Amino acid sequence: MVADWAQAVVSAAAALNAGVCALRSEQGSRIRIACSMTIAEYVLPSRLVELRRRRPDSVIGMRVVNSATVTELLLGGEVDIGFIEGPDLPDGLDGRPVGHDELVLVVAPDHPWARRRRAVTAHELGTTALVCREPGSGTRYTLDSKLAGIADRAGPSVEFSSTTAIKAAVEAGLGPSVLSSLAVAGDLATHRLVTVPVDGVDLSRTLRVVWRAGVQLTEVQRDVVATTCQPAEHPARVRPPSTTTIVAPAGVGHTLPSGVRPPGPDPQSRAGDP
Repeated sequence: MVADWAQAVVSAAAALNAGVCALRSEQGSRIRIACSMTIAEYVLPSRLVELRRRRPDSVIGMRVVNSATVTELLLGGEVDIGFIEGPDLPDGLDGRPVGHDELVLVVAPDHPWARRRRAVTAHELGTTALVCREPGSGTRYTLDSKLAGIADRAGPSVEFSSTTAIKAAVEAGLGPSVLSSLAVAGDLATHRLVTVPVDGVDLSRTLRVVWRAGVQLTEVQRDVVATTCQPAEHPARVRPPSTTTIVAPAGVGHTLPSGVRPPGPDPQSRAGDP
């Protein structure tokens, strides 16, 4: 009788152990990620392709939020890995660069700054009401940090939590904005937006993968870090296209991407031109 009872206990213990191992395996293969919006939209998708190839059974749970919220989720233990943008590594986190980015000043093609021949100074930029991302975003934090020394700094004209909404607002004529070069590359190529050079301030920033300081990463989490730190086929650093100022017959300068001619006949096709 004792042997029969013991067999039931042993069987139950074996079932418990198998269940715990299965749960541990499931948790170990699940990757909880919080990612800033710019990195989520323009950097991480191509890197995750390699991760899925290496870890086909892993489940990736991603929350797309701004950089400040990524930090809060990491420090609160709600996610395992984060991706943030900004000039500095927040306290309490360890991290590695996954790429670099530059913020660029953009305006609508009919904005007065689109026709100016000299760069906008740091003081001009700082004292102009811009269309901005919300506080807590990596873009806003970088811009505020870089212009912190300007005493008469202007507040934003309007704040959006969406880069797409900001681009639409700038294109509609609401005002200038400073955005990631990654986010506006397509709009510059199609001439919906125009870049304006900025002088006297470095608007570069680092894109990072981060985790809680002192935490030992699991094998799967280490794979996330290693994969996202590898150079992508399309590097994360994207500079705005160079510009050429074309002077129209009326004497008005229009800034167009290099290699793009204004409408009308090719000026070098006219007879007698050198």
